[in-house]
Amino acid sequence: MDNWRHELNQLERRGLLRSLRIVEGGQGPKVLVNGREVLLLCSNNYLGIAGHPALIEKMIAATRGSGAGSGASRLVSGTMPAHAALEERIAAFKKVPAALLFNSGYAANTGILQGLFGPEDVIFSDELNHASIIDGCRLARARTIVYPHCDTVALAEIMAREKPNRKGRWLIVTDGVFSMDGDLAPLPELCDLKEEHDALLMVDDAHGTGVLGKNGRGTGELFNCLERIDLHMGTLGKALGCAGAYLAAERVVIDTLINHSRSFIFSTSLPPGVPAAAMAAFDLVDSDEGRVLRENLERNRVQLSESLIAGGMDLLGSTTQIIPVLTKDPEPTMKMTARLLEEGVFLQGIRPPTVAPGLCRLRATVMASHDPIDLARACEKILAAYGEFSG
Repeated sequence: MDNWRHELNQLERRGLLRSLRIVEGGQGPKVLVNGREVLLLCSNNYLGIAGHPALIEKMIAATRGSGAGSGASRLVSGTMPAHAALEERIAAFKKVPAALLFNSGYAANTGILQGLFGPEDVIFSDELNHASIIDGCRLARARTIVYPHCDTVALAEIMAREKPNRKGRWLIVTDGVFSMDGDLAPLPELCDLKEEHDALLMVDDAHGTGVLGKNGRGTGELFNCLERIDLHMGTLGKALGCAGAYLAAERVVIDTLINHSRSFIFSTSLPPGVPAAAMAAFDLVDSDEGRVLRENLERNRVQLSESLIAGGMDLLGSTTQIIPVLTKDPEPTMKMTARLLEEGVFLQGIRPPTVAPGLCRLRATVMASHDPIDLARACEKILAAYGEFSG
């Protein structure tokens, strides 16, 4: 116990100690924190539909009809009609033959990589990929080669060097939208490389699904290369407002995961209310309402990004609804976070080990449901807090 207490004290002295805040009132534009109403500027509920009546009604109906829990893993007695129906819906959404549900994005990435790849294989992973991808590579025990962030020239050179010694399968894995920087993977170039080298391409589109592309199909649709991606991973708990995650791919891939993916095999399945609500979320994404929500989200993104840039902020190349404001060091970052919360703006400071030393940031995320007036006020407060504590 004393060793753990000492470690926590060390984290606190370095400005790296984390703690939990209770958020009341759902994931709308405004919530209650410590009993005070604040603008929520750190939620991944990008389309603002986590509290949508259609999702809530479907979840309640499914829970009343099938219970609050599924009772077992999918391979025992935990596969229910709602799970199968949602998997069919996701496969059609991503234009592939099949899909498989997981309980979270972390469970998906670790289970996909561990279930499909092994010691004879090579995984080429972007250096800024999500922690769940990093851990999935470790669990796969494949040889993992980390390439410089979004640098397809460097990746091409690496793959060319590796080619003479090739034995097993090759995989390129990347986030579609990088969760801390808000920038986009160069998917067309990655598709070219995977085809040139007879590799597979896996895209974690957790932050693109429902948001990007004309129809919300994600980063692949945005770049017009959706059908060139082999493994479509995505989450249901961000823009889709629910919980869980999925892989959409060829039937043989899904069947392999059903037989080999430990996070799938050994987990009780999602409660039936969750896939029922997710079905409603996909219906919303495909509707005129979904199109309007994406337009509103883009309007809000442009407003906040341009206002922060005009105020001299470094947004680290973000082109999406994830808008990081570079603050560099932990102490000023957390002082800014505290001051903004006092001022009624709730966003989180991001510190190591989530990001590299010297690259701390305020990670703002906009939603389709944000009021432009509230965003303008938030921008003023962010600039004021930065001015107070950055120097």
